[in-house]
Amino acid sequence: MKFKSLFLTGALCAILASGCASNKKLAELQSRYDELQNSYNATREDLINCNAEGRNLQNQLQAANQANSELKKGYADIKNTLDKSMAANQQGSVNIAKLVDEINASNKYIKQLVDAKSKSDSLNIALTNRLTRSLSTDELKEVDVKVLKGVVYISLADNMLFKSGSYEVNDRAMETLSKIAKILKDYKDFDVLVEGNTDNVPISKTNIRNNWDLSALRASSIVQVLQNKYGINPNRLSAAGRGEFNPITDNDTELGKQRNRRTEIIITPKLDDFLDLIDKAPESDQK
Repeated sequence: MKFKSLFLTGALCAILASGCASNKKLAELQSRYDELQNSYNATREDLINCNAEGRNLQNQLQAANQANSELKKGYADIKNTLDKSMAANQQGSVNIAKLVDEINASNKYIKQLVDAKSKSDSLNIALTNRLTRSLSTDELKEVDVKVLKGVVYISLADNMLFKSGSYEVNDRAMETLSKIAKILKDYKDFDVLVEGNTDNVPISKTNIRNNWDLSALRASSIVQVLQNKYGINPNRLSAAGRGEFNPITDNDTELGKQRNRRTEIIITPKLDDFLDLIDKAPESDQK
């Protein structure tokens, strides 16, 4: 009897020891899983940042190519002027010293234009980088940011801004608009145009006549949120409605209509510097 009791006690201890070992193994596996999950999340975040950086580098390349094209055109114009002047010189009607002065003035003017454009492009790219990095992964699904010809375009899906057929900005949009407004405050020399766009489905509201009205009212609502809630200087803001007449795709499918229903925030540098340069452009000799 005593032997049987000892045997049962030993078996119970073995079972308990086995259970403790299993729990320890399970805890180790759980810890390893947590490490792998954290590593996956970090890798996914790095991939998102890399994709955004890739888009920004592409924009920089496009801007550089545009500047290069303008330089080539400027030098082609100078060469044309020189060729004409040399032809006139053969007839004894050209003052070489004056020609050199004109060429030097043209070169200086072209350099001023290129420098001004490069500064504008650099600011736009920096603005785009900051905006892209400030938006969450979910926001980037409904917000498209790009630079075209030195202008920043932020396209926001209408379903994240308004209810269907309404021009009242919903609470869901406020967090995204607050991030855009914060960056706009850092770039005070930029003008901001808010442009409303719709699909081609006629609006059926008693207080809204047509899609022209709806698009303009939506743009005005965004402008007033930027001014009244986030303190953007109204002197920088403009609101415009383009109705159904500025589609980015056809309206034959529901997906196409959804893409056309959008509000664009268009950010451009002030053109005073360019206008000043144009006013000071070298005058060509008409004699």
